[in-house]
Amino acid sequence: MSWMKGDLLSKSRRLVGGLAMREPVWLKAMEASPPPVFPRSNGNLKKIILPEDPYVRRFARKHPEAKLVDPVKVSAFIPEPARVYGGRVLELTKNGISDDDAMSVANMEYLAERKEKKKAYKRLKELAVLQDKVPPPKPYLSSKKEMQTQEKKAPADPPSVRRLVNQLKQQKEVLLQDKPGGPANQDHWIDE
Repeated sequence: MSWMKGDLLSKSRRLVGGLAMREPVWLKAMEASPPPVFPRSNGNLKKIILPEDPYVRRFARKHPEAKLVDPVKVSAFIPEPARVYGGRVLELTKNGISDDDAMSVANMEYLAERKEKKKAYKRLKELAVLQDKVPPPKPYLSSKKEMQTQEKKAPADPPSVRRLVNQLKQQKEVLLQDKPGGPANQDHWIDE
C-alpha cells in the first residue's frame, strides 16, 4: 500500500488527483500553510543510560523486596531506594572511595534507614495502643502482601438496579410534593 504513505495532506492530494474523492474545502488552505513535518527516528533510538544504573541493578539484585516499596508512585518526587543508593555510591566514588567500599557504605546506610523506619513504626504502634487508636499501616509490607493489596478485587455485590430505581422514585416523589401542584401533577416517568 505504498500509495497511502505520507501525511494527511499528501494522502488527500493523491485521493483528489485520482478522482477517488471530491476536493475538501480545507485542502487549499492546508496547501498554503502545510503542517510541520517532524523528523523520524529510523529505529535508531539510543537507550537512555544514567551513570547510577549499574549500581541500581546491583541494588535490585541484592534487595528484591525494595522494588515493591510503592510501585504506584513511579513519578513521585521521592526517589525509590535503588536510585538513592545509586546516587550515594556515585557521590562516594567522586570523593575518591573505591566502588566496593562505596557500595558497602551505601548499603549500610540503606539498612540503617530501614531499621530506623521500622523502629519508628514500632513506637507509633505502641503509642496508638496506649491512646486506644488504630495503628498506622506498616511502612514495609512483604512483597507477597504488597502484590495482594494491588490485586484486590472490586466489591462483589454491586448495588442492585431495582434499589437504585426505588431511590430515584422516592426522590422524585419528595420533589413533586414540594411543588405547588402536589402529587396530582405527577407524571409516571418510571413504570415497573
